[in-house]
Amino acid sequence: MAAVEFHPLTVDAVDRLTDDAVRVRFLVPPDKVDLFAHVPGQHLIVRSTIDGRDIRRSYSICSPSGTDVLEVGIKHLAGGTFSTWANRDLRPGDVIEVTPPTGEFCHSPDSGERRSYGAIAAGSGITPILSIIASTLRDEPTSEFTLVYGNREGRSVMFLDEIDDLKGRYPDRFMVVHVLSRETHAVPLFEGRIDEGKLRALFGSVVAADAIDEWFLCGPRGVVEAARNVLGERGVHDDRVHDELFFAGDGPAVVAADDPVGSVVRFTLDGRTSTVIVDPDGAPILDHVLSVRPEGPFSCRSGACASCRAVVTAGEVRMDRNWSLNGDEVTAGQILTCQSHPVSDDVELTYDV
Repeated sequence: MAAVEFHPLTVDAVDRLTDDAVRVRFLVPPDKVDLFAHVPGQHLIVRSTIDGRDIRRSYSICSPSGTDVLEVGIKHLAGGTFSTWANRDLRPGDVIEVTPPTGEFCHSPDSGERRSYGAIAAGSGITPILSIIASTLRDEPTSEFTLVYGNREGRSVMFLDEIDDLKGRYPDRFMVVHVLSRETHAVPLFEGRIDEGKLRALFGSVVAADAIDEWFLCGPRGVVEAARNVLGERGVHDDRVHDELFFAGDGPAVVAADDPVGSVVRFTLDGRTSTVIVDPDGAPILDHVLSVRPEGPFSCRSGACASCRAVVTAGEVRMDRNWSLNGDEVTAGQILTCQSHPVSDDVELTYDV
């Protein structure tokens, strides 16, 4: 992945969704409409200088594809620099640097398809799911969609009006099951957390899980893993299940500046090779890359978005965690530099893939 290409976009609207979440709409200039056309499920990397720091984050696109509307949902996270600023201070007319849409958690609707889709989302994990559902129901007129959506309480449900609108527009093709962990319900099945037990109960009653052809999962790791486990129990093959993790990652580690000792890491970015010394037990490779090449690609720093992926061409590295690369990609030498540390004395890698 080459250096991230940012474009200044003006904020058109900031709409309050819940007490701790907003929807941000960008104005896309006519000459950049094609550049910012998205596939349902993709995300944007946004960038702004906040309190003197360059802050970048990934936010999923919530608007349907095929329109001139480009919107993301931003939920406030405790201690989250960008999400706090966006929820508190962002206003229409502000300008934010934004990358073109990217990401592999997506679905391209086909008008000739007649399929049954299922989605399991929790919290802000609804954001890319909403785009996928709205686009699919519009563009596949005979397909159906079932959504299981978990939240703490009714007032914390993001995009509730949009979901209700889809139910009204497609009453025979869209079903939604709300599960609330902090509110009682006349039907106990709809109370509690989305875990393996809850999903088994739902799949054995109100959700016709065995009739669903393809699944989309998005939310915290516990929800996604529980869903994969229960779907696996029911014989659903991995290639029919697509997932994306949403969680808050740790901040960047500190790169030692004095007398560095460690492995020699040579990396190529935009055709130019640079060298850094990386302590295998210290900060990840990405932090060292950014110390000499601040244009290096990154966003979440938690291993979830794959913005910082590179390919190891020589040497060996280890990853602390990996929530976004599949087995074939790892076998091919791809790594998440935000989670990677050198194992061998010399490592060569390239972002130009």
